Formats: sequence, C-alpha cells, structure tokens
Amino acid sequence: MRTTLPLFPLQTVLLPGAHLPLHIFEPRYRQLTIDLVNETLPDHLFGVIAIRTPLVREVDTVEHLHPVGCAARLRQAKRLPDGRFDIVTTGHRRFRLLDLDAQSAPYLLGTIEWLDDLPLPEASEEPTARLSELAIGAYRRYGEVAWEQEGWRAPPPESTTGELAYLLAADCLLPLADRQALLEDRHPLRRLSTVCRLLYREAGLLAALRAVPAPIVEINSDARPSLN
Repeated sequence: MRTTLPLFPLQTVLLPGAHLPLHIFEPRYRQLTIDLVNETLPDHLFGVIAIRTPLVREVDTVEHLHPVGCAARLRQAKRLPDGRFDIVTTGHRRFRLLDLDAQSAPYLLGTIEWLDDLPLPEASEEPTARLSELAIGAYRRYGEVAWEQEGWRAPPPESTTGELAYLLAADCLLPLADRQALLEDRHPLRRLSTVCRLLYREAGLLAALRAVPAPIVEINSDARPSLN
C-alpha cells in the first residue's frame, strides 16, 4: 500500500530500532520538526533515507537517493534559542521510495511503500537459534573491544529473528554501504548471518586500530516530544 512520508535525506543509514540524534538547522527541517511535534504529521513519523553520493548538493530526484529508507519516530525535541533544534529519533519501519515531491511542502515528500521481511522457511527453529547465538557472540566480542568492560548489552530476549540483526548492528560503527545492504535485505536469516560476519570483521579492525565508537544514545522511549 502506497502512502506519503516527509523525507530527510542524510549521509547515513537509519536501521529499525536504532536511535539517531540530529541537529536541525535548515529552515525547511525546522518546519518539519515543528510539524512533527505539533502532530500536523501523524505518528511523529518521517523518513530517513541515504543520499547516494556526497557530491549531491540538492536532492530533487529519486536517483539521488538509495531505494530503501527507514521511517523515524521523533522521541525528543529541544528548541534552541536561535530556532534550531536538537532531536532524537528511533528507527521504526523500512520503506521503498517510489517517487519524490519537492514542490508541495517546505520539505521533501516521498511516495513510499512499506517493506516487510519475507517469511522464515519452515523447520528453521534450530538453525535460527544457533545463528542467533553466534550473532550475539559477535556482538559481545565487538562490545568488549569497542567499549569499556560491561559496556555492551545483550538484546532483549523477546527480540524476534527479524529484529535481532538490526538491534545488534544499531550502535556499531559500520560503513554506509554495509548498513544500507542490511536495511534492504528482506531475508531475516541471511541478514543475521551478515551481521555476524560484519561484527567480527569490525571487532578485528577496532582491535588493530584502537579506534573507539561514540557512546550509545540514551533516550526516554515513553516521553512525548515537546518543544522546550
């Protein structure tokens, strides 16, 4: 089913369940923030979608953007004295971009369709459990290298197979191309296998380079966004 979603093109990829803090300074995205807070836009949702190349100065066609993005839900919004905003968002649901409208609103609007996972194969319970253990082990290894001891947290035990790969990759530093491939992959088991491989790779690189990722963003997920 097609619908319309306001878009915020960025040089990053938002994954479902991941937290994304943003500093809003452009007038059109200040207006987007106000519309989200005032619920002019339903459900506090807008679309984050990655720009294909940093050489693009002004996004005005779908060719400038990757084909799949992630709807973000506004969680916190703080208005600064000069009219800018600091906001925190959380990845909600993937979408495929079908068309772009740069005329009807101060900000970009996209015609999108929601993108869900393909069903898991039958009789996949045992290999799924084993793959989940391996992926969580890869995440533990990454956390041990990237953060201080006990700095990593296991995903909630009730996480579904479809959610798990995104939860494990959410706060890890991965190249844009890898994050975009994870976002586009509709096969939960293949996505989980990919995350396992990527986290072991990144843990090895961090151990060799001693480069440490930024701290995980903490938010109050129950709070309603407000201008303050």
